Amino acid sequence: MTDLRIGVLGFGLRAGLAVTAHRPGEGHRVTVVADPDPAARDRAAQLLPGVPQVTDHRKVIEADDVDAVLVLTPDHTHADLSCEALRAGKPVFVEKPLEVTLDGCDRILRTARETGTRLYVGHNMRHMPVVTLMREIIARGDIGEVKTVWIRHFVGHGGDFYFKDWHAERKYTTGLLLQKAAHDLDVLHWLAGGWTRQVQALGDLMVYGSLPDARRAPGAPKGTGWLAYDANWPPRGQTGLNPVIDVEDVSLVNMRLDNGVLAAYQQCHFTPDYWRNYTVIGDGGRLENFGDGPGGVVKVWNSRRSEHRTDADAVHKIPDTQDLGGHGGADPLIMTEFVRFARDGGLTHTSPIAARMAVAAGIAATDSLRDGGTPREVAPPDAGLAAYFAGGQKRE
Repeated sequence: MTDLRIGVLGFGLRAGLAVTAHRPGEGHRVTVVADPDPAARDRAAQLLPGVPQVTDHRKVIEADDVDAVLVLTPDHTHADLSCEALRAGKPVFVEKPLEVTLDGCDRILRTARETGTRLYVGHNMRHMPVVTLMREIIARGDIGEVKTVWIRHFVGHGGDFYFKDWHAERKYTTGLLLQKAAHDLDVLHWLAGGWTRQVQALGDLMVYGSLPDARRAPGAPKGTGWLAYDANWPPRGQTGLNPVIDVEDVSLVNMRLDNGVLAAYQQCHFTPDYWRNYTVIGDGGRLENFGDGPGGVVKVWNSRRSEHRTDADAVHKIPDTQDLGGHGGADPLIMTEFVRFARDGGLTHTSPIAARMAVAAGIAATDSLRDGGTPREVAPPDAGLAAYFAGGQKRE
């Protein structure tokens, strides 16, 4: 089998996906990378030896030696670039979130249906072993019918990743309840078997907005030491923050799904530790993860009532992966699925409509918290688009 030739748009924070996509002789390889930033192109030259770098995205989309396109650019550019590649007939992998506005999401979905070009959204957490394990436990009925889901996300390095570049600005992200939470909201929907219909949220910019002296000057580049896992602590000691910071660094969301499930999501960007915790409660038990990678477990309590106890009725080890890659081994798995989909089509673990609904929930929650917690309705997808993608993107 010849390699699927992949063109890459953007070589920034998600460059690891591009590196994962370059497996010459194994079914897929990168043939060109476009990025306007010289530093990003230099990094691409180091990590992808021999692969050409260009500044103009059209030289990727229009290239004869590109069969499919990875859109790894900042989120607010996804609609324009994805639609351009779809109209060129190139299958598209767009990194999450699908876009930062519902109009942008729906424009991508409509273009994919109108052109018949295959669209794939990179919600890689659907391939994370901890998520697939929890889904299997739920599908077996080990906790009965799901009734409520609680998610806590402690983003221990949030000050580094989300407050030192464009992520800190609403005009580029809408907010971190969309940009950062899109993964978790999609997983929540997948585990609960429904989409958010109503939201109510509270949030604030509690820490990083009150450090004016820690911000770099407008136009100054992000410093080379912006990420330091063992430093940059405490949060009020951060330096080199983005000149503009107007997204929240802590948020709390309540949700009602269209199947009646109630859910809660919490996100904080100034905790000392990184931790993502899922609790799913059904009418016959509950599960909770302890860790989300190799060495972690998912515990299930479902045999009896009792005081709180750590000795769960079942303990399931989170599977190890042979190729850890990124995101606990999910990135190689998601790339393998994309390559298969780009070649042959068919159904996939990820869903463009589900990706759209994660964005819709994030937008509605952000609107709510910025309006004092006023409840919001979440806009449903167009029925025709939903049917098209549920059917495997097959045109009549």
